[in-house]
Amino acid sequence: MSPAHRNDGEVSAIGRAAVLLKEFRKGDGALGIAELTRRTGLPKSTVHRTVHELVRVGLLEQAGSAFRIGLLLFELGQTAPRANGLVEAARPHMVNLHDATGHNVALAVLEEIEVVYVEIFRGDRGRRLPQRVGGRWPAHASCAGKVMLAFSPADKVRGVLGGVLPRLTDRTLTDPPALLAELAQIRRSGVAFDRQESIAGVVGAAAPVRDGDGAVLGALAISGPVGRISLSRVDTAVRAGALGISRDLARGASVVRPVLGLGR
Repeated sequence: MSPAHRNDGEVSAIGRAAVLLKEFRKGDGALGIAELTRRTGLPKSTVHRTVHELVRVGLLEQAGSAFRIGLLLFELGQTAPRANGLVEAARPHMVNLHDATGHNVALAVLEEIEVVYVEIFRGDRGRRLPQRVGGRWPAHASCAGKVMLAFSPADKVRGVLGGVLPRLTDRTLTDPPALLAELAQIRRSGVAFDRQESIAGVVGAAAPVRDGDGAVLGALAISGPVGRISLSRVDTAVRAGALGISRDLARGASVVRPVLGLGR
């Protein structure tokens, strides 16, 4: 049952608000009533009433005839312990990796079938990538997502493979047996690669970040343009960075909980 529904099948008021708020996480900026109605499939009168209530309590704010995320949601997001504790421990290592390579360095966690980026340092080489802090990306089509899936419980992996695997480039792995074989290889090597599977012309590598008990909390990833980044070289660098973060977490630099669905 969808979390937007009550046990009797009717969509609750909180559920409707959540459905509407989730549309803003796509990073499209301000959205109008008509667009939110089209995207959610909710009645226009319901969207109008709910959106104005969200404005009243500060979760959204009005921008002309459209609406955008309110400051209250931003403030609440900054206090999320899972992401903030992990970012606090990871940031010094990410800065070092970024300074040493000049490439994009990202920290991600796994949420259902997608990765959520909780920190990003943009590279000074190549075009700007579409990933953003708070943004989502299909887990099967990113090195960060694949390395976290590789260490996920079998039922979690089945949940990802059981759905539609969108093809983002002509190199995206969308065949379940092929993806399973790659996840097995990632478990053996401890690192995942993105060979233009996410964005044409961009490659990357990712390694898992663990807590003191060995549970995977997230993934450290590095990426850059084809021809300007050597995967064999950044392989070692991203492993070292992820290991450094994991050691700091084990020493109690930050207290965070494992990402939902990830095990040892």
